[in-house]
Amino acid sequence: MPELPEVEVVRRGLERWVAGRGVARAEVLHPRAVRRHLPGEREFEARLVGRTIDAPRRRGKYLWLPLKGGGDADEALLAHLGMSGQLLIADPGSPAEKHLRVRLIFADGGPELRFVDQRTFGHLLVAPMADGPFGHVPEPIVHIAPDPMEAAFDEDAFARRLRARRTGIKRALLDQSLISGVGNIYADEALWRARLHWARPTETLTRPKIGELVTAVREVMTSALDQGGTSFDHLYVNVNGESGYFDRFLAVYGRRDEPCPRCGTPVRRDAFMNRSSYSCPRCQPRPRNARV
Repeated sequence: MPELPEVEVVRRGLERWVAGRGVARAEVLHPRAVRRHLPGEREFEARLVGRTIDAPRRRGKYLWLPLKGGGDADEALLAHLGMSGQLLIADPGSPAEKHLRVRLIFADGGPELRFVDQRTFGHLLVAPMADGPFGHVPEPIVHIAPDPMEAAFDEDAFARRLRARRTGIKRALLDQSLISGVGNIYADEALWRARLHWARPTETLTRPKIGELVTAVREVMTSALDQGGTSFDHLYVNVNGESGYFDRFLAVYGRRDEPCPRCGTPVRRDAFMNRSSYSCPRCQPRPRNARV
């Protein structure tokens, strides 16, 4: 699933290509793509016609396109890419992609915005904006915590809430109500940089160590952004259909039995929440009081 860096790459592409443009027509080609827009696909299409897209925003793994026009409605087109969702810019005359689900046609006759999703786990919906505990965001994601790349991220508040969770540190990093945007890949990479085992109990972390971890999360995400994100297959691409290359720079994730870049010890893979966790047994020793 795309994590923060991949979604941010897409957001930057959308800012270049769709901000300030008016929607002439919207077409839903597969109802599952708008299944969370409860009024239905035809209402979804009608809600977008005549609206102008403002600068795209993002929180964690969600992004949204603020909508202008439409009376006094304070709304946005909210997108979650799921496992295989892609938001692509395409010439109006180009053939439809095999798994094209939604198409936005603009009044200026320029490039279209297309939502392509092979596995149909992603979704789009038009949602009202709302004030929540973490700011003014689309109503369905008011419970999502700020991500570590946002100005709204409060490191001291995060540290207090983290220590109160009494769980394993990786579980906490994947909790989007605590910190958003961090998934399996970047959790493993940040924990390796911070020399923390994934099962280290959160209540044992000191405030300075939590600061090291937050720094590690930001560093690995910044590095991933510089490489266009991480692509293990063709399902994650930017708005121009191009893959990211950060997989070439991963230290431990997916590197089972390969040497740790820091000490040379073979990387270990552990089962974790029906997924995998990768770590260096020497740099990240398993604590006696591990929380799995």
